Amino acid sequence: MARLLVCAVALAALLGAADGAAVRAQVPKLVGSVGPDFVIGLRDAQGNRVTQLDPGTYEIEVRDASDFHSFHLRGPGVDERTQVEFTGTVTWTVTFREGRYTYQCDPHPGLAGSFTVGTPPAPAPAPGVVTPKTRLVLTSGPSEVITLRTAAGKNVTRLTTGTYSVTVRDRSRSHDARLRAPGYDRATTVPFVGTQRWRVRLARTGTLRFLCDPHAADGMRGSARIVRP
Repeated sequence: MARLLVCAVALAALLGAADGAAVRAQVPKLVGSVGPDFVIGLRDAQGNRVTQLDPGTYEIEVRDASDFHSFHLRGPGVDERTQVEFTGTVTWTVTFREGRYTYQCDPHPGLAGSFTVGTPPAPAPAPGVVTPKTRLVLTSGPSEVITLRTAAGKNVTRLTTGTYSVTVRDRSRSHDARLRAPGYDRATTVPFVGTQRWRVRLARTGTLRFLCDPHAADGMRGSARIVRP
């Protein structure tokens, strides 16, 4: 009877150890590294740079190869770091929630990277920034005035990259209407009078300029900043 009890206890211990190993095997592993030069990174088990992860628990092996760098990981619910003078390997078990996470060297903040967890909602545009959901109206003439406004009549001064629907109203045979931006340039002809609809793709940040070519030097011109969403 005593022998059976000992065997049962041993079997239970083995099963428990096996269950624990299985749980550990199910936790995804990531590898963070910093140094010895000015390099920092976070990669998955296959060696790919981490840009997006599913929410959940992860095991992170951090390899700090420099005594003048640190590896600092932070985001929703996580704030882990190595000390600047530390060199070696540490392992963290962290639980990521939906959101944006960053990792950086504290003494050298430009040495950094980031990734998202889950699909967090896109940040709302800053107040006054026009997005591609907004229809635009470019009006040239009939007097020596050119404007770029929203359909609601607000002047456009900043807008995000993307594709816009622009209604172009050329009101004079002595004017044209031109839109110019990085990678985009289109205009009506000077004799044209009427309305056109343009599909305007703003792929890069920079400056969007609107002008009348014959009278730009006389003040028939304006501009708006193109920014990232």
